[in-house]
Amino acid sequence: MDKQLSLEVEAFVSMKMSHMATSDRVVASRKAKELVLAINEIYKKTKDSKLMDAMKSITIKKRKIEKRLKGRPEI
Repeated sequence: MDKQLSLEVEAFVSMKMSHMATSDRVVASRKAKELVLAINEIYKKTKDSKLMDAMKSITIKKRKIEKRLKGRPEI
């Protein structure tokens, strides 16, 4: 993985989620998708397990952000 991409992944994963506005959550979700797609292109060529681990950690954080965006379902 190139240095710039690895720095972006590290920054995204370590980013705090508390006190985020809705617009910040939308931007973060889009950034997560962009990172996963970029890593996936590299992963297709190299099959490096570190890349898969990075994609998993980004996806976990993205799911938390999207869960908060969608809100709780009313029963």
